[in-house]
Amino acid sequence: MAGAFESGISSKPTDNRAFKAQLNKVYTWYTGGFIAFIVVLGVLEQMGLPRQWIGFIFLIATVALYAGIGIMSRTTDAAEYYVAGRRVPAVYNGMATGADWMSAASFIGMAGTLYLTGYGGLAFIMGWTGGYCLVALFLAPYLRKFGQFTIPDFLGARFEGNLPRFIGIVAAILCSFTYVVAQIYGVGLITARLSGLAFEVGIFVGLGGILVCSFLGGMRAVTWTQVAQYIILIIAYLVPVVWLSVKQTSVPIPQAVYGFQLQKVTEAEKKLIDDPKEKEVIAAFKAQADGFAAKLKDIPTALEADRAAAQKKVEDLKAANAPAADVQAAEKALAAVPADPAAAKKAWEAGQKAAADRAKPLAGMPRHAQQYAGDPNGDEKAKKTYDESRRNFLALVFCLMVGTAALPHILMRYYTTPSVKEARESVTWSLFFIFLLYFTAPALAVLVKYEVFTVLVGTPFDKLPEWIAAWNRVDPALLSVVDINKDGIFQLGEMKIGGDIIVLATPAIGGLPYVISGMVAAGGLAAALSTADGLLLTIANALSHDLYYKMIDPNAPTSRRVAISKALLLVVALAAAGVAAQKPADILFLVSAAFSFAAASFFPALVLGIFWKRANKWGASLGMIAGLGTTFYYMATTQPWMRSIFGVTSPVELWWGIQPISAGLFGVPVGFAVIIIVSLLTGAPRKDTQELVEHVRYPNLKLS
Repeated sequence: MAGAFESGISSKPTDNRAFKAQLNKVYTWYTGGFIAFIVVLGVLEQMGLPRQWIGFIFLIATVALYAGIGIMSRTTDAAEYYVAGRRVPAVYNGMATGADWMSAASFIGMAGTLYLTGYGGLAFIMGWTGGYCLVALFLAPYLRKFGQFTIPDFLGARFEGNLPRFIGIVAAILCSFTYVVAQIYGVGLITARLSGLAFEVGIFVGLGGILVCSFLGGMRAVTWTQVAQYIILIIAYLVPVVWLSVKQTSVPIPQAVYGFQLQKVTEAEKKLIDDPKEKEVIAAFKAQADGFAAKLKDIPTALEADRAAAQKKVEDLKAANAPAADVQAAEKALAAVPADPAAAKKAWEAGQKAAADRAKPLAGMPRHAQQYAGDPNGDEKAKKTYDESRRNFLALVFCLMVGTAALPHILMRYYTTPSVKEARESVTWSLFFIFLLYFTAPALAVLVKYEVFTVLVGTPFDKLPEWIAAWNRVDPALLSVVDINKDGIFQLGEMKIGGDIIVLATPAIGGLPYVISGMVAAGGLAAALSTADGLLLTIANALSHDLYYKMIDPNAPTSRRVAISKALLLVVALAAAGVAAQKPADILFLVSAAFSFAAASFFPALVLGIFWKRANKWGASLGMIAGLGTTFYYMATTQPWMRSIFGVTSPVELWWGIQPISAGLFGVPVGFAVIIIVSLLTGAPRKDTQELVEHVRYPNLKLS
């Protein structure tokens, strides 16, 4: 196997057809080997191999495989390191782009978002898929014709100077760093599940797998690793969904049964909404919320009463010689009492919100087939809610679509193809490979929801499946259950579940062997690692190639540039891991923030730079600053986590009700307007630059 990879990947053949034939052979053997590996592990599980061992084997085997490809693809050649020698065939570039794109958010978070939000989650599929249409039509072929290594490189060449290049570097680092933190968070989550290690330790274990792929061989190593990772992640994603489909309907095509199962879920939702036991749970959570509200009216008095009650319980248990476990639980409850009124206020406000959110039908989830919140035919409040919900859906689709078309780590992939024609073809292949997963995600969400509604609900608490306790140990914030109405029977409202574990828990929910759970976790790890590789490389290249080589030391030898890129890659990776270990926000918000940043900073400058020869240096520079600044300001003043980071205490004021996840909606038009206005008010670009723009769009046009 290693020899095949070495001859197919590490060599530098001159015959593209022979190269592609060798790649076909290598990856066919690789796919067969992976399937055989799963079968062998499945047999060993039936023979008694412990689950923890299975998790470790998956973790070690997959990371070692990626490391091996990275080591065999090591290089110090600049063209190989930055753009894989511009010789990646379209189909393989499409597969690598698919893996680069299938981040932790796509693999782990998207189906979970569809599970929790129903129709609203389709905004992610529509936006991300539509973005690739924009890439194919407006950006990829033209950027390939310009022939630079990176997006800041294009900005510097097209807009005649280091100012737009520098702004591009800052923007690329901002959106890529935000995105890579989300990927490393996903890596930590999956590594912890596979190995049983603490989340924070899992992050740095997974980080080793990320670094070994991109550190030694740059884009060359990342490309061939991502092809391998795509094969793992798509097999891992499809197998459990197909199994659930067969289990529920006897049809092995989940996409075909999606509509039938959605209808059954809708019927189950009606029963759960009318279920007296579910109403008991809602009432219990409402009472909890009311209790917190009462405490917040007089915090010092309530805090003193809580502390006294907790202290008395400990003393009473000790006096009665109660079991040690009961005494320890009471002491733990006493220690959990807030230390002062400020801490009590923060804890009780959070508790009140959490309880109020759960004091709703269907555990706070909307009906799966309901398009928007509110009612267009209801009262004034219902109409307003409906309008804002629809507005936010469309705004999110817009931001994700435009952001996709402007993400530097995705656009960099189209610099690696041998020709402009193959760049365009590779976008088509990218869409196909992404479609395989995106077309399946809505079906996965519905099949899992049907399983939870009809199998899990009604189960006695002492007979709940093992996966619930396992995920509760990984992170109670992601999954917790509590018998709040004390009837010993599990109701839907008694489970708090995070969208980030839906996909990873699907095999266990469907009753599949643990080896399939390990395979899905390995697929999620592949998705997070592949995207993290591309993002870290984007950041390191922006600093080493665009900042150091193009702006500081243009005479630096290739070996020094590549060495600096590797050193910076290590520093950035460690910084991102440090931020991810703090669990700053959910994966989906971090990813969506990156899309808004990319959309506002890059999309107007790229599109106008390609299609309007009058766009100039000052217009592009100020337009990127204005677009990114507007987007960042809106997020910093409206998103709870960012408000806390920047110490914003003023009341939240949403513009037209748009949520901070879609902040790019305001930054993109500002960017376009500023570039156009400033370009018209200042001098035109040089004649040779304008002629180059014309030539890129019209190749048959002769340059003067």
